[in-house]
Amino acid sequence: AGSFLPHGDPAGVLMIDGRLVSDTRWPRGAVGISRDKDGVKLAFARLRATAALVLQNTTPAAKGGPATVAVPIDGIDTTRLRGQLMLFTPSYHADTDTAKGGLEWVIDRRGRMVSGPHPGGKTKIPRGGFVLSFGGEVAPEPLRLLGRNTRVRLDVSYDPVEGEPKSWLLAQDIVGGAGLLIRDGQDVEDWSIERFNQGFAENRHPRTMIGTSADNTIWLVTVDGRQPEQSVGMTLVELRALARRLGLVNALNLDGGGSTTMWVQGQVLNKPSDATGPRRVSDALLVYGAPGK
Repeated sequence: AGSFLPHGDPAGVLMIDGRLVSDTRWPRGAVGISRDKDGVKLAFARLRATAALVLQNTTPAAKGGPATVAVPIDGIDTTRLRGQLMLFTPSYHADTDTAKGGLEWVIDRRGRMVSGPHPGGKTKIPRGGFVLSFGGEVAPEPLRLLGRNTRVRLDVSYDPVEGEPKSWLLAQDIVGGAGLLIRDGQDVEDWSIERFNQGFAENRHPRTMIGTSADNTIWLVTVDGRQPEQSVGMTLVELRALARRLGLVNALNLDGGGSTTMWVQGQVLNKPSDATGPRRVSDALLVYGAPGK
């Protein structure tokens, strides 16, 4: 599904079961997945996703001062950096896996601070809650408000380049890709806003694609590559042309390369390009049959 760094950290936006576990500061193609009584619906756009921590002091002494303070989150479930505030969810690990030299606060599922600040690192992440981790030994002014009488709320903002934020607020899952190909029947011609590495769009690689046709049928497509005897792969322009041949009106390029794998009922149907076979991946799109079918 989405791209990831060598240690498994998602490289773009990723939301699982309503919990944002990876944000993105620049717009990249993404697919939002929502489910209701009418079935599964997909939204496509180039999307920014950011989060902010809202602190509310519930003590009477707070009168006369700010009732709430918003603090930007610099990263979610990713390596802590000096002078930045990170948020770690249960999706990351059993603990924050951080070193000494920072400060960490434990927040429970109801938005209450349980303990902190802890300077030792490797703080256990509570189920349903999260840990705030600041890269420094002295907390900046807003974080000094954190105490037993502080309520904490996480506000997530979605800023799509195309369309309105509403579809993304309704999504239960969001997967980030790299290359929005077609949206609402219109070809996407300029990918400069997505800031690809040089040659990513122009060179042929194994590709993974998700899309929808005019009747809302969902398509999952893999294209093998890096194997001249079988397939050299596709550029993004060639992948978009394939999407058109399949009748897709929305299409997004997902993580490809050695991660391109289609697994159906216990069998790998394509030929992954890594010499060692299917690659271990950070996340995947899973399709299940309806109960009883």
